Amino acid sequence: MDNVMMKSRDKTHKGTDSVDDSLSKDAIAILDAALMHVPFDGWGRDALLAGAADCGRDAEMVDALFPNGAVDAILMHSARADVAMADAFAALENRPEKVHLMIRTLVLLRLEQASLHKEAIRRGLAVLAVPANAPASAKALYRTVDAMWRAAGQRDTDFSFYTKRATLAGVYSATLLAWLADNSGSMTATEAFLDRRLRDIGRIPKMTAPAKAAMSAGKRMAMGLFSTMARSR
Repeated sequence: MDNVMMKSRDKTHKGTDSVDDSLSKDAIAILDAALMHVPFDGWGRDALLAGAADCGRDAEMVDALFPNGAVDAILMHSARADVAMADAFAALENRPEKVHLMIRTLVLLRLEQASLHKEAIRRGLAVLAVPANAPASAKALYRTVDAMWRAAGQRDTDFSFYTKRATLAGVYSATLLAWLADNSGSMTATEAFLDRRLRDIGRIPKMTAPAKAAMSAGKRMAMGLFSTMARSR
C-alpha cells in the first residue's frame, strides 16, 4: 500500500516545475491572448477563437489543443499559475523560515499574481462549479495546494501527505472566495481573512467534539478525493 501511495505521489509531481516546457507554444500563445477576452466572452470557444485570431492561429488549432474547450483552458491557466507562484516564492530574497508563514506567503503570491485576471478567475470558478466538471475542479485545487506544500519544502511520505493538502485546500478555497468578493483593490482584507483561517487551524486541538468530528469527516472526504486524483494522473 505504501509503495502504491509513493508511486502515485511521484506521478503527481513529475514535471510540475516545467509546465510550460510540456505545453505547446501555440497553446500558451492562444491561452495568453484569450485571457483578454474571457472577462467579456467567458471561458468558452468564442474567447479561445478570439485569442487564436489575435496571435495568428486558426480554429482547427484551437480544437486540437483544447479538445475539452473551457475546461482544458482553465486547467492549463491554473497549472501555469502554480508554477509562476512557486518560481516567485523561490526568487524571494527573504523567504520566511516557519512553514505556516511560507504557506501564507505562497497563498498571497498566488492571489496577487492573479489580480490582473480576477474576472477570468471568477468565470473559471463558475465553469468548474458545474457538477460535470467536479473532477477537473478537484484536479486544479489538488495541484495548487500540492505546489504550495512542495514549495514550502514539505515532501512528506506518510499519511500526513494528504492531511496537509486537504487542510490547505479548505484554507485556500475560502481565501480565494474572499479575495474574489473584495473589490477594494487592496490585499489588506484578504490578508486578514487568510490570517484568521490559519489561526483557526491552530485552534483545532481546542475545538469541541462535534466540531472536530465535522472537520474530520470533511478532511477524510478531501483526502479520499485527493488520493484518487493522484492515482489517476
